[in-house]
Amino acid sequence: MTRFQNGSCLLSHTFFRSKKTPSTSPNAALLQGNLHIQQYRHFSNVARVTTKEEKEPLWKDSMDRLRNIGISAHIDSGKTTLTERILYYTGRIHEIHEVRGRDGVGAKMDSMDLEREKGITIQSAATYCTWSGYQESGFDGQVGLEKAFASLRLFVNIIDTPGHVDFTIEVERALRVLDGAILVLCSVGGVQSQSITVDRQMRRYEVPRLAFINKLDRMGADPWKVLNQARSKLRHHSAAVQVPIGLEDDFQGLIDLVKMKAYYFHGSNGEKVVTAGIPIEMQALAAEKRRELVETVSEVDDKLADAFLTDEPISTSDLEEAIRRATVAKKFVPVFMGSAFKNKGVQPLLDGVLSYLPSPTEVVNYALDQTKDEEKVVLSGTPDGPLVALAFKLEEGRFGQLTYLRIYEGVIRKGDFIINVNTGKKIKIPRLVRMHSDEMEDIQEAHAGQIVAVFGVDCASGDTFTDGSVKYTMTSMNVPEPVMSLAIQPVSKDSGGQFSKALNRFQKEDPTFRVGLDPESGQTIISGMGELHLDIYVERIRREYKVDASVGKPRVNFRETITKRAEFDYLHKKQTGGQGQYGRVCGYIEPLPQGSTTKFEFDNMIVGQEAANSGSLIGHPVENIRIALTDGAAHAVDSSELAFKLASIYAFRQCYDAAKPVILEPVMLVELKVPTEFQGTAAGDINKRKGVIVGNDQDGDDSILTVHVPLNNMFGYSTSLRSMTQGKGEFTMEYKEHSPVSQDVQMQLVNTYKACKAAE
Repeated sequence: MTRFQNGSCLLSHTFFRSKKTPSTSPNAALLQGNLHIQQYRHFSNVARVTTKEEKEPLWKDSMDRLRNIGISAHIDSGKTTLTERILYYTGRIHEIHEVRGRDGVGAKMDSMDLEREKGITIQSAATYCTWSGYQESGFDGQVGLEKAFASLRLFVNIIDTPGHVDFTIEVERALRVLDGAILVLCSVGGVQSQSITVDRQMRRYEVPRLAFINKLDRMGADPWKVLNQARSKLRHHSAAVQVPIGLEDDFQGLIDLVKMKAYYFHGSNGEKVVTAGIPIEMQALAAEKRRELVETVSEVDDKLADAFLTDEPISTSDLEEAIRRATVAKKFVPVFMGSAFKNKGVQPLLDGVLSYLPSPTEVVNYALDQTKDEEKVVLSGTPDGPLVALAFKLEEGRFGQLTYLRIYEGVIRKGDFIINVNTGKKIKIPRLVRMHSDEMEDIQEAHAGQIVAVFGVDCASGDTFTDGSVKYTMTSMNVPEPVMSLAIQPVSKDSGGQFSKALNRFQKEDPTFRVGLDPESGQTIISGMGELHLDIYVERIRREYKVDASVGKPRVNFRETITKRAEFDYLHKKQTGGQGQYGRVCGYIEPLPQGSTTKFEFDNMIVGQEAANSGSLIGHPVENIRIALTDGAAHAVDSSELAFKLASIYAFRQCYDAAKPVILEPVMLVELKVPTEFQGTAAGDINKRKGVIVGNDQDGDDSILTVHVPLNNMFGYSTSLRSMTQGKGEFTMEYKEHSPVSQDVQMQLVNTYKACKAAE
């Protein structure tokens, strides 16, 4: 194995395999080939002989060629299929398998049995590959390493994320550590609810992105409709960089509007990209769309605008550079097209990743300096600085806990000692690996910009590691609150140990999966983002830990809050043998202002939060409340922390009813797609469920309803929708907010709660 002297790890066994390695992939010549030993030694010497002056450019070169990207989309838009093609065309895998393929193998990135059975992605999966450009990918293996490495253009770390809203945390933590993303949109379904959600997540983490309109081979494909939806619904400043040659069954290839060439994809798996002139009948459309592209980019790029306004000819390189500047600055989203399933358009998309998405050194990342009151520090993003790495994902592997790290600065080596800044613990790195779905490749070191995994490091998701020379922490990711709960218990008492082990592991791996104990019934309660989320974990407990569990009826996570200010003045006085209890607290409670980012606020830290853990209406947590202490009294002998804690709790209960409490319930954003003939029936059913229709669009023969519905009224909706639409309706659902319930629902919930309490 040969490496650059500076440790960039660009040359590894990924690029060199023995002549005996079987491969049918298009980059087989580069990866195996009939390479002469003399050429290998010659290149090894060239790579190793570097002067001090050359060292920095070598680092820069390897960093410039590095891309960290995520692939995100609405469910069933073709993310995993696209990733499968990327891995095939880059020579990372040698056969293509489909997500729901007849061979039963399944896509490479769906490594869990449950993922392959259900045909959905449940966990984000990381991999890496190299791309040499489709124009250079077919050369003969005899050419030698010099030419091979002259054509080597790109090293890509890829994270394939789930599309289902129940697994949204996987998208959150992937986007937190990535430098760029591909937003996949279905050419038939267009911009759907989860498309909007993942785009919002990309904005939150300021991730530059490309859009890829997929499935152009499907009946009803309309990329221009989808482009307009991206502009209106996602507020993208975007334009197409390609024009399809034909659509649906007649989809043949693509026109590149930057280079003004046509591309066709031949071979059994579309591996041979053939360049040709633009068909005569499409030249006018291509010219029009290129002018639209130039005009759109010039609106956000001054250099291109000057050339456009003076009618100067705009060269390929001028336009490409302008698109890159605008995309990296997050002012423009270039739109690519194709059909991953039909093996068309993937190679130009990979070139787009190289041309338009940023390298790690082009992205500004901040850390918080713990020695300077969390002052923001800009990280250089180079291997020369001190080590700064973020643990963004945990997995329980065959060899213990597997911790995924994004390295933001410095170099990490096997055997190094690193410091967990959050806990202060010093840890040795026993094993360092690079992930390819569920497979691992051992490496000796990794540098800034790379995504790796380590074994034997006990930490939590979101912890920051350094080499000890600095005390930096990275900002945390957004973790949504669970909206649904289930009571769960093992069927057999003998399996209690394994049951607890499973819950502890899943809770550590997934921040949106919570485990608690009902103080009244003593039952174990699991909470998550939806029915599917919890069902998957119940099934994983059965499969991975051989524990059958019985579950109760799903229940939503209500909250309580207050609507007006109320004052309290409470004296807790209790005299027994020995020291008594004495504590007096005075003050008031009031609702927090609308839009407040905190859920609980104290104006004096004497009060404990236990008082708000359970409201008096239905016993659920109280939030959006401020408690202020204005006065109090203590006894020289009988006052204690316990006395004041009890006084605070009783004072809170005393004034709670006067503050006009209300119950909050989770409200879901639901997008329904039903044939127009069933629109009235579907809308009527939503009204029965106390939903509010906030949008109604037409998409061909289908009606798309956007509604807000209480989660408590959505149980069993999937079966009802199939029944009322003859199996033709579909819907997606995601959490929107907690909102006050109606007065009749509040009375019903309170009466049910009181009846349960009385029966105990």
